[in-house]
Amino acid sequence: MGLAARQAEEAGIPTLCLSSALDITRSVNPPRAAFLDFPLGHTAGKAHEPGLQRAIMLEALEAFSSLREPGQVKLLPFRWDKDDSWKRAMDRLDTRLPRFDTPQYQFDEDRALAEAAREGSCPVCGIAEE
Repeated sequence: MGLAARQAEEAGIPTLCLSSALDITRSVNPPRAAFLDFPLGHTAGKAHEPGLQRAIMLEALEAFSSLREPGQVKLLPFRWDKDDSWKRAMDRLDTRLPRFDTPQYQFDEDRALAEAAREGSCPVCGIAEE
């Protein structure tokens, strides 16, 4: 989303990324973001709690006024539960492979496309490398 947000911002459209993955959001570096420490998939709040969802949206949208520097992330003050035990449950369900500093590709074709993109312009957005 950070790439799409930067493109929209360059076109004069203000953006705000709402995220539940702080490390990923910071690495993607969108123009501005709001972070909610909720389980993935619940970025806009708990189901069937419109009051909470509205409060989250209003607090997140305030970031348009308070964030002044590109890449800033507003940490929203809401909590999923009284304690963080839900995080331990999520950790047990996490079956992702470890992350590496170098790109990982599922298929050789993906690697070839990425390497070709590095040599010229992006095959998706058409932006030439600098």
